[in-house]
Amino acid sequence: MNESEKVKVLVEENNHILTITFNRPEKYNALDPESFKLLSKALYRLENESHLRVGIIQAAGENFTSGLELDKWAPIFAKGLDIKYAEDELDPYSVAGAGLSKPLVCAVQGLCYTSGLELLLNTDIRIATADTRFSQLEVQRGIYACRGGTIRLPEEIGWSNAQRYLLTGDTFSAEQALQWGMIQEIVSLEHLHQRALEIAEKIARAAPLGVQASLRSSKLSRTHSQAAAFEKVSEEMPAVMKSKDAQEGVMSFLQRREAQFIGS
Repeated sequence: MNESEKVKVLVEENNHILTITFNRPEKYNALDPESFKLLSKALYRLENESHLRVGIIQAAGENFTSGLELDKWAPIFAKGLDIKYAEDELDPYSVAGAGLSKPLVCAVQGLCYTSGLELLLNTDIRIATADTRFSQLEVQRGIYACRGGTIRLPEEIGWSNAQRYLLTGDTFSAEQALQWGMIQEIVSLEHLHQRALEIAEKIARAAPLGVQASLRSSKLSRTHSQAAAFEKVSEEMPAVMKSKDAQEGVMSFLQRREAQFIGS
């Protein structure tokens, strides 16, 4: 099978979970325009299909992604960096804010470079293998990180830690990322995808309204202020407390059983 016949991004739905898998291991899972479009469409689907509760972004092979396939993107970038999205697409680099109301788990290995690292910074729970190498190496190519790396990396790992790598383009390790809190676990390669699924399944079993409200509140505090988030909690909590899921939560506690949430 030649590359033109291959599905570059696999999208699978199972038990309220949408799993998105980069599938170009022979190209270090570099994202060409077609791969990027498939990712954008999958994220739109996650946001807009009510039965989906959580997403996973992962990759086949030994590497997460080396970043954008620049020779394929050069003609597009020559016209400007303002990428246009269709109505059924969602900007992958906007989902750290209000762009996505559902959680994303990200599982990375090997190379997690440039736009791949910026993508990871747009997700909510991250795990990595011990051999993962992270880099915003754009300054070594005559440019700089333009999809949020200069904004989100300092927030995630601290100002000076971020500048140490943003200004040099050097790589940092999974162990460093864990110490800084940028990733939550280091997992072996053979268990990486299974562990991501376990985390996603636990989220999917929780009350969807509660999960989405919790994520929304956290994002609001991050992008606006704690005061704005507290104000929104006061507005939204009564509706959540009156939901069928809240009633189910109380009943499951009283009956000593696992709750079965329906998202309403």
